[in-house]
Amino acid sequence: MRKGGLNISYRIYENVAELEKSDADLMLAAEKSLKNAYAVYSGFRVGAALLLENGEVILGNNQENIAFPSSLCAERVALYYCKANYPDVKVVKIAITAKASSLKLIEPVSPCGACRQVMSEYERIQSSNIEMILKGEEGEVFIFDTVTELLPLAFETKAL
Repeated sequence: MRKGGLNISYRIYENVAELEKSDADLMLAAEKSLKNAYAVYSGFRVGAALLLENGEVILGNNQENIAFPSSLCAERVALYYCKANYPDVKVVKIAITAKASSLKLIEPVSPCGACRQVMSEYERIQSSNIEMILKGEEGEVFIFDTVTELLPLAFETKAL
């Protein structure tokens, strides 16, 4: 038996100037955060900014290590800090942006699979969606209402 395909739904904005002020401010925070990324090996800096339901903004940026598997993505840096310091506060939105040393990123950068899985679990734990705002160094901005749009078949089981 074959079932229907998966659909992805998101909104596209021409640039950050078209966003609501709160979303533009969150993306600006993510852009500032990427400046502190430790990306000496890849030259690919990523910044993330979380908006919590209490109004707090949590920043994260990628942190590389010469032993590459020990590196950590910006999204997980921010999310883990959030849950360590605000364990009962819901994440409302995450803005993610990137800058590469080798070329100008004009398309939105999407979270890696590991970050999508972590965000998916946080959505499940808090019983509410996390809106994602994605952009490259410049150009279009994509907004997803939920992580599920990017990870529709997330790993989830009651067996663990």
